[in-house]
Amino acid sequence: MPTPQISFEFFPPKTPEGREKLLAVRDRLAALGPEYFSVTYGAGGSTRDNTKEIVEQIHRDGYQVAPHLSVGADSEEAILALLHRYQEVGVRRVVALRGDVPSGMGVHKLVNANELVALIRDHFADQFIISVAAYPEIHPDAQSYDKDVYWLGEKFRAGADNAITQYFYNADAYFYFMDECARQGIEKPVIPGIMPITNFQSLVRFSDNCGAEIPRWLRWKLNSFGDDANGLKAYGEEVVTRLCEKLIAGGAPGFHFYTMNQAEATLAILANLGVD
Repeated sequence: MPTPQISFEFFPPKTPEGREKLLAVRDRLAALGPEYFSVTYGAGGSTRDNTKEIVEQIHRDGYQVAPHLSVGADSEEAILALLHRYQEVGVRRVVALRGDVPSGMGVHKLVNANELVALIRDHFADQFIISVAAYPEIHPDAQSYDKDVYWLGEKFRAGADNAITQYFYNADAYFYFMDECARQGIEKPVIPGIMPITNFQSLVRFSDNCGAEIPRWLRWKLNSFGDDANGLKAYGEEVVTRLCEKLIAGGAPGFHFYTMNQAEATLAILANLGVD
């Protein structure tokens, strides 16, 4: 089995203790030689400063890092100021997203992720590698499946280099999506996003909020573990390992792990895949 390219996503910690824990997790995952770490960005820039600080820390420590940027409720000026700062310190990757506008906040000129990609390219040419989001199970706001693939194409036509998918647990959803991308002329890499399974209730809540599907059979099986946390984690590692094996066999270019700032489950899955 070929060794996949891997990357890991973190969210910015809110406390000094959380920051120390995150850096320890990063060091454990860094031993696997990831392509980069990414750091999320809260709705409307709600974690802007925390994101910037942890991005700069990871970069200073010698790792490739990709901060998330979102249109959200940020102005072009605020986005460009942040990009100039990242350029100054030597960051060369970003993840460009539409993001969500928090309730009660106005909408600025930029609306869609393809416009954000175009803004970055207009001002910084090819100085950043730009990743965007893709949705094999369709974005919750999509008008149709074809339109959703079309808008991914628009992000690539604006200058994106690759896409990272929303997580999923049905490999066929990814393969069908890739067939549709090819039909619409999309040839850039689309990297599966992988969410380890460690807590059933948290996974259900998160999935319901973001529109990711947990197949009915998997919901029933995970729910059957009840308070058996160790049993659920072991089964979750098995399920996600099998998913990754199918994706590799089908030609997926790599994996982007949504770590939730934890190392154990991700390390176990990658060890099962022979990446350790």
